Amino acid sequence: MRSLFPVTDLTTTAAAAPDREWSLDELAETYAYPAGLPDGTPWLRANMVSTLDGAAQHDGRSQPISCAADMRIFGTLRGLADVVIAGAETVRQEGYRPARAREAFAARRAAAGQGPAPAVAVVTGSLDLDFSLPLFTEPLVPTLVVTGAGAPADRIEAARKAGAEVVIAGDGTRVDPARVVRELAARGLRRQLTEGGPRLLGQFVAAGALDELCLTLSPMLTAGDAQRIAGGPGVAVPERFFLASLLEEAGFLFSRYRRTDS
Repeated sequence: MRSLFPVTDLTTTAAAAPDREWSLDELAETYAYPAGLPDGTPWLRANMVSTLDGAAQHDGRSQPISCAADMRIFGTLRGLADVVIAGAETVRQEGYRPARAREAFAARRAAAGQGPAPAVAVVTGSLDLDFSLPLFTEPLVPTLVVTGAGAPADRIEAARKAGAEVVIAGDGTRVDPARVVRELAARGLRRQLTEGGPRLLGQFVAAGALDELCLTLSPMLTAGDAQRIAGGPGVAVPERFFLASLLEEAGFLFSRYRRTDS
């Protein structure tokens, strides 16, 4: 892996040996959440992968267009987060399990006042979830179910009986994406990471709630009609982000963009 941006001194080890595998500490430094945020201020970043022709999935899953380095960054981003946010469809399709504690991040998380692993927050209006799955029955920290005030009462009760914490972040069965960010931050979960899917990411983008996008560009072509990384209604005026870092390995590009006003 090598850094393409910011430009590094060619005498450094990282630049002189671009084919070596970066340590998790090096990745954690590169992807660290911003320092000096005001108390209580959340930071929402997204982590997504896309092919050259814009597909966010192949056969309904992101894994076929990913790679080993992408998965190391995926694990690093989880290792830095307070909470991982995902839509119910993504949880079902990708077979989500509880986030696990990793020794490589233990000291860093302890120094930041974090627990051993991030919580997982599932965003769903209908609560159409299987609460017998390990995500709900075996988490290191309780899984959160984020829904609207009008969600089916029996499903809310089922979630609570399974040990999940129910977070109300909207009216009716609709979940307000900006309120999701606020409600999680109010619970001390300020370092937020969303892994999609495309519909949920599109809602965060439309609400102006996304601070940072970590996007892996996969050197693959799929054609077909796979979703883009963000879907749903468009924004009235495209929002500008700036490039914060860019890494490369084996033709995969690992970019990190931040909103210009963040």
